[in-house]
Amino acid sequence: MHLSLGYSPCPNDTFIFHALSHGLVEAPFTLQVRHEDVETLNQLAKNALLDLTKISYHAFGHLRDNYCLLRSGGALGRGCGPLVVAKQSQEMSDLADQLIAIPGELTTANLLLQLHGEGYRRLKILSFEQIMPAVASGEVAAGVIIHESRFTYPDYGLVKLLDLGEWWEEETGHPIPLGGILARRSLGEELIAKVDDAIGRSLDYAWQHPQRASAYIASHAQEIDAEVAQRHIELYVNSFSRDLGNEGIAAIEDLFNRAELRGLIPQSSESLFI
Repeated sequence: MHLSLGYSPCPNDTFIFHALSHGLVEAPFTLQVRHEDVETLNQLAKNALLDLTKISYHAFGHLRDNYCLLRSGGALGRGCGPLVVAKQSQEMSDLADQLIAIPGELTTANLLLQLHGEGYRRLKILSFEQIMPAVASGEVAAGVIIHESRFTYPDYGLVKLLDLGEWWEEETGHPIPLGGILARRSLGEELIAKVDDAIGRSLDYAWQHPQRASAYIASHAQEIDAEVAQRHIELYVNSFSRDLGNEGIAAIEDLFNRAELRGLIPQSSESLFI
């Protein structure tokens, strides 16, 4: 069985999938790997072009008819949410009619932004690495930043207006669901269970042999120094990456319920899992 798999070049994804994509854990399938930024992956899944893919939970909210969620491989946790940054301190309400850069329409970062307050209407979509320079230059009034940008925004002379993950945790008590791993429902329950198991074992291998993935991680994160890459992994790879568990599932269900009530994602009768 040959399956297509998409995940980002970010250190957390390359850390998790290194062993599986390099044949270091046994699996009853082979993989064709595609590395893309998260919003490109969201759009590929929207067009049903991948068998397995990393996804923003916002995008998954639109894709539940065709894709189901896996329990392993994702990014969900505390203290790891998107940040809203600007050149100077101001209230979030001041941004209601100002231009805000986001890393993609279907990103969870944008979903959280729209769930905050009454939402924000004027948006500019930029790739995540372009957002901080755009804020610093005055091209946009503020930006929603993700990934390792949360470690480097002070280098651009920017200040944090809001930690959307912290806001979510205070509002709901849940960890923040950022991204998950999806499988086509048409693959069937048996194969999907084997994929989920293999991803979990790939992460176990990475934790047991952390240095073996270093060259692979570095080759896909050339603009990030090794220290930032390690901080990135420590922040985004955690016990929820191994298994969502009841706490993680409750967080995802609450996110979807709130998004459905606000009309930000369509309602679905499908369960999260196969």
